[in-house]
Amino acid sequence: GGGGFSGLIEFGDDALLALCTDGVGSKLMLAAEMRAYEGVGMDCVAMNVNDLLCVGAEPLAFVDYVATPRPDPEVHASLGRSLRRACDAARVTLCGGETATLPDMVKELDMSGTALGWVRRGDQLDGRRVEPGRDVLVGIPSSGTHSNGYSLVRKVLEVAGVSLTESSPFEADEHRSFVRAGGPIVRNPSMDQENLLTIGEVFLNPTHIYVDPIVSLLDAAREGQPGAPCSYSDIKGMFHITGGGLTNLLRLRKDLGFRIREPLPVPPEMVWLQSKGKITNAEMYRTFNMGMGFAILLSAESANATTQWLASRIPGTRIVGETDSSGRVTVESLGIEYGEYA
Repeated sequence: GGGGFSGLIEFGDDALLALCTDGVGSKLMLAAEMRAYEGVGMDCVAMNVNDLLCVGAEPLAFVDYVATPRPDPEVHASLGRSLRRACDAARVTLCGGETATLPDMVKELDMSGTALGWVRRGDQLDGRRVEPGRDVLVGIPSSGTHSNGYSLVRKVLEVAGVSLTESSPFEADEHRSFVRAGGPIVRNPSMDQENLLTIGEVFLNPTHIYVDPIVSLLDAAREGQPGAPCSYSDIKGMFHITGGGLTNLLRLRKDLGFRIREPLPVPPEMVWLQSKGKITNAEMYRTFNMGMGFAILLSAESANATTQWLASRIPGTRIVGETDSSGRVTVESLGIEYGEYA
């Protein structure tokens, strides 16, 4: 596999299949409280297809599994719409799924899924080409808290005595879109003072699906397309920043370390969470993505051109640091250092 993000299976002489499975987790408890399921199908797909990308695989297909204590046609219809929208964004086929009604086993709705992808044999990103001390790390912004750290989110909300239906006390930045309770996707609604996001809507914003533009980058680089910002050999690794935060960077190679010199801006809801919960930097950066939902390891020679190419498609993308051979992740400006994947 590639850093544990996805498993790889031999398939004929020239291809490898990539397979992974994941779920939405306790974020579903917020969705249930608000009866707002418009984004959780996107979370489920994203948590899987983003992991496939980390091995250099193109996602192909997705299946879902829903366990529920009781049938609810309205909720299931909302989940179905969300899954279809997510599969369109991820360029995958929704090959069906399973819904189980288990009143004696399940107290709240749970949702998980499995994604299948493929990569040419020899093109898998498994850390072989990494050059510690030379390669550069590029960070790609997240859409929010994604699907990790929600036990801590719910605890802070409880301690702060905040209702999910209260208007958000912080403004969303201009680059993000949000899924409103009830379904519509809107851009930067915090600027509309008569239609403010609620706290629940902010924390339910779905995980970003990075298939577009990552697959386009991989294809352009592999095929040497006109306008490709780098060659395939310049792409050394990819990281989905999920549970474990920055320690996900340590999953590719044990001898690979990172110095993060310019972290991406932290979304305002995470700043608020840290303040309300009195949480240390070290705990925040190993629990949440802290604004960087995905990262790419590139050769130093290609880093500037590739970063510009990515930033034209996902604004805010930039070089955040470089590699070394320490086997640790260090953010000197924040006094943070990690030596193992959490």
